[in-house]
Amino acid sequence: MDAAVWQALGLSLKVAGWATAINLVLGIAVGYLLARKKFWGRNLLDTLLTLPMVMPPTVLGYYLLVLVGRKSTLGAWLHDYLGINLIFTWQGAVIAASVVAFPLVFKPARAAFEAVDTQLEQAARVLGVAEWAIFFRVTLPLAWRGILAGLLLAFARALGEFGATMMIAGSIPGKTQTLSTAVYAAVQAGNDHTANLLVAITSIVCVCILLSANYMSSTKLKGY
Repeated sequence: MDAAVWQALGLSLKVAGWATAINLVLGIAVGYLLARKKFWGRNLLDTLLTLPMVMPPTVLGYYLLVLVGRKSTLGAWLHDYLGINLIFTWQGAVIAASVVAFPLVFKPARAAFEAVDTQLEQAARVLGVAEWAIFFRVTLPLAWRGILAGLLLAFARALGEFGATMMIAGSIPGKTQTLSTAVYAAVQAGNDHTANLLVAITSIVCVCILLSANYMSSTKLKGY
């Protein structure tokens, strides 16, 4: 295969991997919070966090530009004090993929935590188990299949992210060009061979991930 194809594949896997790792931490934390805690504005927070699932990716990309661009307060602070520039970098692509894929981790995590029998957690409290130990030894082991299925879907979504990535990271070959943006560039250039190859690779990877997610969901339902 062409070196550019390998670069796009490697960068896509790198971006999707980092985005999934970020969403693993944030998705579990927020999912557990909304599943176990009742507070004012909980439904509003749930709605806002679910917006990336239905909002056009280019709109999300614009919001990210406004948030972390050089002209924004946060973007200027990152650049002036930490020397960090997220625009047209692979780190910016990670942020875009993380935001777009977040609901696919957060929603299944919340549902998985809500499905855990709270009486088991209460029994552990009666036995004097600390709250952090209850989470890691009781709650998380019972909810992990649902969370893992969400993570697989999020990885697939991050792997194929296009709109928000184009807005914040662009499509610079060897630097920010992922599989999806490489397909767009190949089609624009009339390079059908490269476009077909990239599409085939992306499709195969996504099908494998979806089959794994379906398997995890089915075994969860069967109680295995």
